[in-house]
Amino acid sequence: MAEQIPLYPVRSAAALAAANRKRAAYFSAAGPGLGADRPSRYQLEDESAHLDEMPLMMSEEGFENDESDYHTLPRARITRRKRGLEWFVCGGWKFLCTSCCDWLINICQRKRELKARTVWLGCPEKCEEKHPRNSIKNQKYNIFTFIPGVLYEQFKFFLNLYFLIVSCSQFVPALKIGYLYTYWAPLGFVLAVTIMREAVDEFRRFQRDKEVNSQLYSKLTVRGKVQVKSSDIQVGDLIIVEKNQRIPSDMVFLRTSEKAGSCFIRTDQLDGETDWKLKVAVSCTQRLPALGDLFSINAYVYAQKPQLDIHSFEGTFTREDSDPPVHESLSIENTLWASTVVASGTVIGVVIYTGKETRSVMNTSNPKNKVGLLDLELNQLTKALFLALVALSVVMVTLQGFAGPWYRSLFRFLLLFSYIIPISLRVNLDMGKAAYGWMIMKDENIPGTVVRTSTIPEELGRLVYLLTDKTGTLTQNEMVFKRLHLGTVSYGTDTMDEIQNHLVNAYAQMQCQAGGSSTASTPPRKAQSSAPKVRRSVSSRVHEAVKAVALCHNVTPVYEACGMAGETEVAEADQDFSDDNRTYQASSPDEVALVRWTESVGLTLVSRDLTSMQLRTPSGQILTYCILQTFPFTSESKRMGVIVRDESTAEITFYMKGADVAMASIVQYNDWLEEECGNMAREGLRTLVVAKRALTEEQYQDFESRYNQAKLSLHDRTLKVAAVVESLEREMELLCLTGVEDQLQADVRPTLEMLRNAGIKIWMLTGDKLETATCIAKSSHLVSRTQDTHVFRPVTSRGEAHLELNAFRRKHDCALVISGDSLEVRLACPRPVHLSSLEVCLKYYEHEFVELACQCPAVVCCRCSPTQKAHIVKLLQQHTGRRTCAIGDGGNDVSMIQAADCGIGIEGKEGRQASLAADFSITRFKHVGRLLMVHGRSSYKRSAALGQFVMHRGLIISTMQAVFSSVFYFASVPLYQGFLMVGYATVYTMFPVFSLVLDQDVKPEMAMLYPELYKDLTKGRSLSFKTFLVWVLVSIYQGGILMFGALVLFESEFVHVVAISFTALVLTELLMVALTVRTWHWLMVVAELLSLGCYVASLAFLNEYFDVAFITTVTFVWKVSAITVVSCLPLYVLKYLKRKLSPPSYSKLSS
Repeated sequence: MAEQIPLYPVRSAAALAAANRKRAAYFSAAGPGLGADRPSRYQLEDESAHLDEMPLMMSEEGFENDESDYHTLPRARITRRKRGLEWFVCGGWKFLCTSCCDWLINICQRKRELKARTVWLGCPEKCEEKHPRNSIKNQKYNIFTFIPGVLYEQFKFFLNLYFLIVSCSQFVPALKIGYLYTYWAPLGFVLAVTIMREAVDEFRRFQRDKEVNSQLYSKLTVRGKVQVKSSDIQVGDLIIVEKNQRIPSDMVFLRTSEKAGSCFIRTDQLDGETDWKLKVAVSCTQRLPALGDLFSINAYVYAQKPQLDIHSFEGTFTREDSDPPVHESLSIENTLWASTVVASGTVIGVVIYTGKETRSVMNTSNPKNKVGLLDLELNQLTKALFLALVALSVVMVTLQGFAGPWYRSLFRFLLLFSYIIPISLRVNLDMGKAAYGWMIMKDENIPGTVVRTSTIPEELGRLVYLLTDKTGTLTQNEMVFKRLHLGTVSYGTDTMDEIQNHLVNAYAQMQCQAGGSSTASTPPRKAQSSAPKVRRSVSSRVHEAVKAVALCHNVTPVYEACGMAGETEVAEADQDFSDDNRTYQASSPDEVALVRWTESVGLTLVSRDLTSMQLRTPSGQILTYCILQTFPFTSESKRMGVIVRDESTAEITFYMKGADVAMASIVQYNDWLEEECGNMAREGLRTLVVAKRALTEEQYQDFESRYNQAKLSLHDRTLKVAAVVESLEREMELLCLTGVEDQLQADVRPTLEMLRNAGIKIWMLTGDKLETATCIAKSSHLVSRTQDTHVFRPVTSRGEAHLELNAFRRKHDCALVISGDSLEVRLACPRPVHLSSLEVCLKYYEHEFVELACQCPAVVCCRCSPTQKAHIVKLLQQHTGRRTCAIGDGGNDVSMIQAADCGIGIEGKEGRQASLAADFSITRFKHVGRLLMVHGRSSYKRSAALGQFVMHRGLIISTMQAVFSSVFYFASVPLYQGFLMVGYATVYTMFPVFSLVLDQDVKPEMAMLYPELYKDLTKGRSLSFKTFLVWVLVSIYQGGILMFGALVLFESEFVHVVAISFTALVLTELLMVALTVRTWHWLMVVAELLSLGCYVASLAFLNEYFDVAFITTVTFVWKVSAITVVSCLPLYVLKYLKRKLSPPSYSKLSS
C-alpha cells in the first residue's frame, strides 16, 4: 500500500517530476540496479534503507527549496576519522584500555541468557533451570572488595595518587626531605575520613537490604502454610500476600479472598502512579472450592522471558488433568509485579520471576559514584601544576649542570616543590562540602531538606538541564471538578447547588411518574433516537448529564471493614454504604474526581462489581444498572465507553466519554463544543466530552454477536473489535462537557519561571498519558499559553521518523511533546516488534533528535518507562556534556535520579524510595529554587575560591623555595623544615582560608530575586584556566617579593632570613584572605585574629627555627612590615581599580 499513500499531495506535477528525476539519479549513483528491478510497492522500504546516505542536517539550508524531503536533504557534517598514531594519541589508548577491561569483566561475569519458562504450581523442584535468589542487594561492595574498592575510587584521581607517591618516597633515606608525619598525617586523615564515610553509607544500605529481605511471607505447601523469608522465595512457590503487604516477587494472580475474583494493588513504587490498579485472578483457579485444591490439580504457567516492559505480559495457564485440558490466556491484568502493594483482600500467586529477573529490579540501574564537575576541573589543574613542577625541577637540575647523581637531585627538587600541589586541597574541599551540606539542612526556608550525598553540593550551581517527573512532583495528583457545560448553560464551582436542585427535582418528578403508572405494567420504552426530538427542560438535561458521568467510568467504591475486633472482612450485605466509610479507586484520578463530584450533587456510586453497579439518588433510592460491555480507555482511541441496562426500565444505553478530538466526529452536529473546549483548555482544565446513544434490545443483540465474534478472531483482532465498536459510535447525543483541574504543587509556576530565567532548560518525563502531560505542561507554564507545541506523531519506521524530524525542524521556538509508549510495529519481520516513537528516533537518528530537542524551550516525554527516563538523562550527558539534574518522588524515578549528575528526591505520597536514592531530599518542589539559586550558587563560588586560594598558598611557598635554591647555587635544601611547614598549612593559615566557605557575593534574597546571576555559573568562569593563571602570577609575584626582600634586608645570620620571610609569608596570607572576602562574617574576623594570635604565641617555642632576641627588635618589625606592604598593596590597588572600572554583575546589585 505504500505506493498509494500520497506523501505530498499539494506539490505541483513539475515539482514531483523533478523530485522523481533526483530520486532516479540518486539510486543510480548509489549502485547499479539499486531498486530498479523491484516492484513499486517496496520503493518506500528501499528509500528508508538508504537513509544513511541522506542524514538529517541541523541547518536551514535544506529547507529553502521546494524539493522532496527525502532527496534534497543536505549532507551532514562529516568529520575526518583519525587514523593510526593520531587516533591512538587522541584518546584511542583510553578506548582500547576500556574495551579490554570490559571484555575481561564480561568473561568473568558472563550474564545468563534470559529464556521463557514453564512454572508448575507449587513445585519449585520441577524448574528446569536455576533462577536467581529473590534477594535485594543495593550495596556497592562486599567484605572483601570494600577496602580495595574505596582505595581505587580515591587513587584513580591524579591528585591523590600524586600524594601517595610523594609520601612513599620519604621512606627512601636519600630522598627524605622532612619528617614523615608532614606527608603521611594529611594523607592518612583524608583516607580515614573517606573510608569511615563510605563504611557508614555501606552499613546503612546493608541494613535496609536486610530489612526487606527478612520480611516474612506465608507459603502454601501440601502440609499447609509455612513462614518463609522474602529472600528464600523460589520460582514455582505459591505465596499468600495479605492486604497492605508488599509483593515480594513477580507472580501470576491465582486466587483472592474477594468474591468478585479481582483485587486492587498500589503500583506507586513501580510506575509512579498513585491510582490503584485492578487485577483479575485466573478464572480456573479462582473457581476451585478451597485453597488446598491448588495442589490437587496438575497445572502450569508458561511465562515469556523476563523483560523490561512493566505494562505488558504474555503467557498461558494450562490445566492438564481436566477433560479437555483447560487453556487460559494470561495478560498484564493477571500479574502481580514485585514492589507493588496489595490494597484489597488477600491474594495467592505463583512466583514466575525472582531477584534480578523481576520487572522492578530490571528497571532499576545500579547506583554510580558521582563526581562533581568542580572536582574534575581541579584534577585537570593539578595535572597542569604537576607539569609545571616537573619543568621547574628540570630547569634547576639543568642550571646545576647535571653535576653528580643528577637524577637524585631531580627527585629531591620534585619533593621540595611538591607543595605546588598541596595535599590540604582535598582536606579543605571535603570539609567545605560537609559545611555546605550542614548549611543546606539548617536552612529554615527549606525545612526537611536532607543531603544524602555530601560530595557534590557544588553540582547544584552548575546545572543546565532539569528533568522532572510530573505526578506528585509538579502536581499534587489531586483532581478537582471545576466546570460542567451543557451547551446553553455553564455551571462552575459556585453554582453547583443549582445542579443539586435540578437533580432533586428530576428524581422527584420521576418518582411521581413511577407512582402514577405503577398500577399498569408498562413495557420498556423504545430507543429515544426513534422518538421525535422535543426540547427538554434544563432539569432533565442536567439529570441526563450527571447520570452519564455517574455511570460512564471504571471506578470502584471500596469500603473499609468496620466490624468487631478480629474481623477481617465484612459481608457485602452487612456493609453500610455511609459516605465516611467509602473510598473510590480507579486507574485514573480524573474519573475519581468525576464520581466524587456526582456524589457531591446527590447521585452517589455505592457499589460496583464486574457485572453491575448501583447508584443512590438524592432521596435515598437505590438504582441498579447491569454492565453489559465496557470499552476501556486507550491512547489510540482517546475515549472509553460502557453499555448498561437499567434494571427498573430495561432500557439499554451506550455511554461514551473522551477527548474532544476523538468525540467531535462521533457526536451530532453542534456549534459550541470546539469553542468551549478551547476556553476550558486555556484555563488549564482537562476536558472530557460525554455523549450517549439509546439502543433497542435487537440493536444490542446484533452488536453483541458481532463483538464476540471479533474477539475470537485470531488475525487482526484489535482492528476487528475496534471496527465493531465504531459501528455504535454514530450520531451520539452530546450531553455535556466536563472540566477537571489537576492541582499543582504550591508555587510551581514561579519556581519554573525562576529556573528558566536562570538559564536552566526543563524537560518533563512522565509515565502519564499524552493529553494529561500536555495539559499540565501548559497549566504549570512549563509551556507558555502563546507557545506552539509540536506533538511528535507516532512513527513506526525509519522513513516515517525521517519525515517527522524534518517537519519538526521547520518549526521555531516550539515545545516538543513525544511519547515513549510501546506501539506494536512490524518492521520487515514476521513477528511484531515493540518500539515507540522515541525509541525509533533514538535508534536511527539519535544525534539529530537530541540536537533538535535541546534547541526547544521545553520538552515533554510522556508514557516513559523508568529505563527510558534514565536513558534520556544519559543521552543529554553524552551529547551536550552539560550537567543534568533529575527530580522525582516515586520508585519509578529512581533510575533517572541515579543516572543524573545530581538527583533530587521529593518525599511525597508515592513513598520515600526516590528520596532515599537521591543525592538531595526535599519536601516541596518549590524548594528547588532556593536549593539551586542560593545554596548551589554559593557552594560552587565558595569552593572555586577556596580551591584556588589553597593552590595559591602552595604556589607562593614553592616560589620562595625556588628563589632560595637559585640564590644558594641550586642546592636541593629545604627553606623551611619540620613544624614550620606543617604549621603553615594548618594552625597559621587554615582557619582564615577555610572561613572562605562563609563568604557570599550577594544576599540570598538577591540571588532569588535575580536568577540571571545563576546563568553565569554554567560557563565555569569562577574556576577556569584564566582565573587559575591570574592566581599563579599573583603567587609568583608575592613569593618573589617575600624571598628577595628577606635576602636583601637580612644582615648577618641565615636564621634571620627564615624569621623575616616566614613571618611576612603568614601575614601576607592573612591579608590575602581579607582581600578575597566579599562579605565579612564575624567568624572570619575571629579566624584571622585566632591565627595571628597562634603564630605570635608560638614564636616563643620555636627556638630552633627563630632567634627570639632578633624577632623582638624594632628592626625585625619594620623589615617584615615593609616586605608585607610591598607584596600586598599593589593587589589591593588593582582590586579597587577593577571594581571601579569593570564591576562584576553581583556588585551592581549589592550596591
